[in-house]
Amino acid sequence: MMFRHPWLVVLAVLVALGLITWTWWRPGRRTVLPTDYTGAPRGWGWLIPVNLAECIPALLAMVAILLLAGPQRLGEPESKRSLTNIELCLDVSYSMVAPFGAGSRYDAAMASLNIFCSYRKGDAFGLTFFGNNTLNWCPLTQDASAIQCSPPFMRPENCPPWMAGTEIAKALRYCRKVLTDRTDGDRMVVLITDGDSSDLRGDTTDQLISDLTKDNITVFAIIIGQNRVQDEVIQVTQKTGGEAFLAEDPEAMGFIFAKIDQMRQAKMEKTIAEAKDWFAPFCIAGLALMGLQAMTAFGLRYTPW
Repeated sequence: MMFRHPWLVVLAVLVALGLITWTWWRPGRRTVLPTDYTGAPRGWGWLIPVNLAECIPALLAMVAILLLAGPQRLGEPESKRSLTNIELCLDVSYSMVAPFGAGSRYDAAMASLNIFCSYRKGDAFGLTFFGNNTLNWCPLTQDASAIQCSPPFMRPENCPPWMAGTEIAKALRYCRKVLTDRTDGDRMVVLITDGDSSDLRGDTTDQLISDLTKDNITVFAIIIGQNRVQDEVIQVTQKTGGEAFLAEDPEAMGFIFAKIDQMRQAKMEKTIAEAKDWFAPFCIAGLALMGLQAMTAFGLRYTPW
């Protein structure tokens, strides 16, 4: 047990001791009664219980001051979800308008991203669109509503010509920059594309893998509407601890995101126990003393007549 204001504990003890001492040693409690030359009994048998009853207000005062001192105790350590920073990297090249299920490849990708965000409540999400260039649409945040509202604005058919191609290496380097600005939490990139990248070749891929590994960034890739995954994409994902998936239909997207969620489950960490207010035992003691005081008022009190 601890107190928010420890000095009040000392005050409570001093007040209680002072009142109890005064109760037992105060003068002037005798009344002169006329007697016919006989000695009056001192009444020691009643003095002790009456004095004990009159000590109850002193104890009540001590309890009141102890409550003002703010009694506390350490709570149980709780498990806290460890933050994961997830950068969603979505291809908006013109090929993403190709039919894919009931909509386009872009529609299926955005719908699956929104479902994935609902799996990972408590994590921070960012959204980057890429083609031949990159655009950080949504900074890393635990409020995924900005991602959910983005589909109408960055549809591939609305993008400028300089976003029409597919440059994955450039996009991953940009995502790396976004993630390394966050010092706390794990780092992960979910790349969604439907094509091969011409800037993932030889030394470029090796350097990219080295940079991502150094910064502890795991890359997962989802290839939409294709029957193969580019070799360099497989290398990047596997060597960073992730995996590349083929999504040949919209239904596969949901299973892939569920698998990614299982592969990178949120870590739980124990938090330090926090001090919490602990008034209950003092309130119970105070109520008990008040009840006892009411009972003693029916007979155990000093009366001079």
